[in-house]
Amino acid sequence: MAAFGVFGAYAAISAVFSGGEDKVWSIWAAGGYAVALLILWRWRARTTAALVAVAVAVLAPLLWLSVAYPLETGMFVIDRSATLLIHHGSPYLTSAQVTSWQSYDPYLPVMVLFGLPSAAGLAGLAGNSGVWLAAGTVAVLAAAFWIARPHRACAACRRDALLALAVAVASPVIGLNLAVITTDPPVLAFIVLALALAACPAPAGSAAAPGTRAALTTATWSGAALGVACDLKSTAWLAVPVLAAMFAARDGARAAGRFLAGTAATMVALIAALAPATLVRGEAAAALVQNSVLFPLGLTHDKTPAESLLPGHLLTELGTAGHIASVGLLLAAGLGIVISLLVRPPRDVSAACWRLAIGLALIFLLGPDVRFGYFIYPLGLIGWLALVRPAAQACARLWKADPVRTDEGA
Repeated sequence: MAAFGVFGAYAAISAVFSGGEDKVWSIWAAGGYAVALLILWRWRARTTAALVAVAVAVLAPLLWLSVAYPLETGMFVIDRSATLLIHHGSPYLTSAQVTSWQSYDPYLPVMVLFGLPSAAGLAGLAGNSGVWLAAGTVAVLAAAFWIARPHRACAACRRDALLALAVAVASPVIGLNLAVITTDPPVLAFIVLALALAACPAPAGSAAAPGTRAALTTATWSGAALGVACDLKSTAWLAVPVLAAMFAARDGARAAGRFLAGTAATMVALIAALAPATLVRGEAAAALVQNSVLFPLGLTHDKTPAESLLPGHLLTELGTAGHIASVGLLLAAGLGIVISLLVRPPRDVSAACWRLAIGLALIFLLGPDVRFGYFIYPLGLIGWLALVRPAAQACARLWKADPVRTDEGA
């Protein structure tokens, strides 16, 4: 009830002060959260309340905005990139083809998957890249919450996984970004999937204990999940050194090596599949760097019109010297994070999650051309811990009390 009360208060305030698509979401969401609170107060039906909130605060405004409003700039870019991939083997326009900031594609090749239905000729909601993006996000989050359950044969664990997924999707952190269609939710979803795989919950003494062959396999799969996130958007890159340091401290250098190998192999394989021209043509490779690295850092001729009151963006408003200062502070923050990982590496997934959330918050505060929406990452990571840890502790107590009946799904 406290969580949905906070959600409802945020939606109500946003409905008063926001405009455009955010206002539409806020009105729908305020109603959804109010109904969820009523269900919780009157009938104590937690899962029902969360599912109602998902339907009214996320699904309804998503469909409404997808039909009543024109395609978002980000989705237009994804659809164009999918068409370019089909015809030219690369989703990026070269420097000679760039005419404005909208010519750039700041995403990495995996993001083009959400535009393939439209490029294939599907119309309406079936070809809407935002709808596919939302569906993909929910599917990956469902896998992450399911894997995070210590004992997945337990009926109570299955209910808790469904409840945690519904609360996460209904929250403003995820729900708002899904409804107004931003490209950050699937990236966050794959990061938490990597964290769930890295946690590898299992009873003490099982074959999945740290240091065993199963633990090395866990590290590989966690790296593969993070490799997908890193091939969606560069905002996931910081998770690579953070999780590598965690695996090294917890499971040893071999596990960290397996994690890095899984990440690198996944990234290369996906680039080869979704942007093959970038591996064989220098012009296409340069276009990838220009679009997905230089443009987000504000180092191209045409810059994004995105504005915020964050320190890094305010520095860029001062001119060239301010922009250099912003990039310098960003590099200094990155160096500080690396040093902290070497001096005091995180030794479990919870510590790694906190280190990643703090590091991303610093980068978003200091980086140029960063918008407030990027804080979905640190907020989402903290929310992930809040949803997963209590249920994991409860399941562990249940397992210790009666491991046989729990394993049978009692």
